[in-house]
Amino acid sequence: MKKLFFFVTFCILNFSIISQTPSVVQHIRFPVWANVDAFPGWELNDDGQNADESYPVKSIKELGPFLMKGMVDGWKFIYVPADKARGVEEYFELIEINPEVEIANRIVYSSPWVEDNKLHCWVDFQRSDIEVSSYNLWSSIRNPVIRGRGYGPLEDGFNGIKKAVEEAVKDAIREHYRSKYKNKPKEITGSVLMRKTPLLGIDQGRYVINLDFFLEYGRIKQYTHF
Repeated sequence: MKKLFFFVTFCILNFSIISQTPSVVQHIRFPVWANVDAFPGWELNDDGQNADESYPVKSIKELGPFLMKGMVDGWKFIYVPADKARGVEEYFELIEINPEVEIANRIVYSSPWVEDNKLHCWVDFQRSDIEVSSYNLWSSIRNPVIRGRGYGPLEDGFNGIKKAVEEAVKDAIREHYRSKYKNKPKEITGSVLMRKTPLLGIDQGRYVINLDFFLEYGRIKQYTHF
């Protein structure tokens, strides 16, 4: 019965998910993919490599470093909850913690394959000793674990996935602080670090991503008057 439940859930969401590796402390490894059908002209060579830097390959090479940054360095965030009574619109921004640190050239892409009109491959990244220490610090100082799901337009490619990631972070932060504060704060800042590999799929013509984070508290500004 339990296995049947997971199978039905998989079919409903139409996820293209591959199981994550047991540990991400030293070696990070997860699959990424990009749609092929929407971009005609893309072909594989006989050795399984892409013939040129076409859109799916470029998209993967944008997506890999973006997600890896979230796992290795994390993101700062600024969140302003919507408040209709005060006429305040919701605002959310993700900011790189270490924008000067380049990790794209340390990522290894391997084992490309085409399935279900998608180009898939694995991305691998070996943390340095300093990065391992940083992860262990995040996980050992009682930072709460939060989880979120986000959606993005499929037709936007990498930007759609980026939007889904931002929504997942916002969703996780919003739900966490709702459980802690009765009154809406004016602004929340802090940092998050992805603690597990991302689960990316498609749901009803949209990208959908499930993410799991450590949350480092920052500053909370309260309204001084109504």
